[in-house]
Amino acid sequence: MQANWPTWIALAFLSGSIPFGVILAKAHGVDLRTVGSGNVGATNVGRALGRTWGFLCFALDAAKGAAPVIAAGMLAGPWARPVSTVPPGDFLGWIAVVFAALLGHVFSPWIGFKGGKGVATGFGAMVAMWPVLTFPTLLALATWIACMRFTRIVSLSSMVAAWSLPLWCGVLLPRPEATDPGSPWWPIGTTSLLAALVMATHRANIRRLLAGTEARVGTKPPATIAP
Repeated sequence: MQANWPTWIALAFLSGSIPFGVILAKAHGVDLRTVGSGNVGATNVGRALGRTWGFLCFALDAAKGAAPVIAAGMLAGPWARPVSTVPPGDFLGWIAVVFAALLGHVFSPWIGFKGGKGVATGFGAMVAMWPVLTFPTLLALATWIACMRFTRIVSLSSMVAAWSLPLWCGVLLPRPEATDPGSPWWPIGTTSLLAALVMATHRANIRRLLAGTEARVGTKPPATIAP
């Protein structure tokens, strides 16, 4: 089927823009943007509503990233194909669907073009790029778990995991050949851009990390955000 990437990109943005954290919190009578860190992602949902609801929010945010990527990949052609057989144009279109879902989460039009930090949505979208980014993304998740074990800081673990993704792409994907100049440099380059976007959404966390005030899992956050 002929790929219609602009349409898939628009649909991915709309899918990513669904503010599941806000919806779940509102169902419990909570305005998520006024409690904890004020973020609308899974971590703050867990703080405000409990760990079970935080996990549910993570799953929903991951699913809204994965759904358009799977649909576009299956209907437009790149799904289940080795990276060496995916034309660069189709790979860039597919990765643009990932970016669109992520940007929809970060700049959701339903909540004033604001949103979360995109970690769960980006994870779901990238793990759905079967098989190009699936295994590198799962190893990035393992990196996140290892970092969390030692630091208990969600934001730091998320940024470390994001930057581990292009490294895992370099390790796992085949080396370029004369007949295959785009592999694995397209995945490495695009996942580096995704990691940079994750860093940009964590600017406030970086400032708190440098100041030594970033919260650790197991410590009690402020009841409300500062005005």
